[in-house]
Amino acid sequence: MKKLLLFVLTLFLTCSVYGQKSSKEAREKYSWTLGYKPDETIEFYSPKPDLDLKLHVFLPDGHKASDKRSCVVFFFGGGWSSGGPEQFYGISKYFASRGMVAISAQYRTKKQQASPKECVEDGREAIRYVREHAAELGVDPNRIAAGGGSAGGHVAAAVAMCPTIDANPESSVSSLPNALILFNPVYHNGPEGYGHDKVKDYWQEISPYHNIRAGLPPTIVFFGSDDHCIKVPLINDFQTAMEESGNQSATHIYENEKHGFFHISKGGRAMFEDVLTKVDAFLVQQNYLTGECDVKEWTAAAIKKFQARRPTK
Repeated sequence: MKKLLLFVLTLFLTCSVYGQKSSKEAREKYSWTLGYKPDETIEFYSPKPDLDLKLHVFLPDGHKASDKRSCVVFFFGGGWSSGGPEQFYGISKYFASRGMVAISAQYRTKKQQASPKECVEDGREAIRYVREHAAELGVDPNRIAAGGGSAGGHVAAAVAMCPTIDANPESSVSSLPNALILFNPVYHNGPEGYGHDKVKDYWQEISPYHNIRAGLPPTIVFFGSDDHCIKVPLINDFQTAMEESGNQSATHIYENEKHGFFHISKGGRAMFEDVLTKVDAFLVQQNYLTGECDVKEWTAAAIKKFQARRPTK
């Protein structure tokens, strides 16, 4: 019976999903932070003398440094030009509630005169720091997932797939994540993909699609069919290339949804819950989580607290 259930779950996670209709009705939307703030912030990398990048860390209840928890590091979106770690505060808090150490990482953007190459270098240093300091953080160094949305999804994917983009290639600490959670990632940067003009001098090095090979981490990907950055044919090509290389990859495409739909502030509560339910199942399959998914109950409680904290007019 257990083998049958595992088989069904595997099918669910490895097939592209179509026909998930978007609602035309008004959506229940909230701030992507849901009012949460990190339990602590940690400086992890100083790419310049006057700039210290930070990890915004969310911890499970009762967490101890002696624990060996699974971990997820998220990277925010913004076209490599803007954005901030607060984009993943609500999502990080949920996974912390499920027993993971969840981190929303800072990286340089165009505002700090950084190119996409430097964004990926910073993302790589974030994963490297977490692994090197796993014992202090209470993290299992062999269960570190990377995730992100849009340009942040590109950062996460490129850290796993584009090994030549590395500010510290001599480091003995691996920066390779053990799993990938990608929300509308701009992972095709070729002439027909997204952001080619920003990376045209080195696009073949930094485009995850063009660096697919065997042995990549298990991956789950989410897109809307109306995404303006990556079109459905390229999404399907990526999934096919991952499978043909022998990698475990699941791509979920939501009909009529646009870029950023997974955020509770954009796609609304129902979409947020559906996406996180699938991520939760993926992480259970990868032995990062145990127990039943409670995202709907958690979201209801989080919204109730969020509304109670808002000042009345």
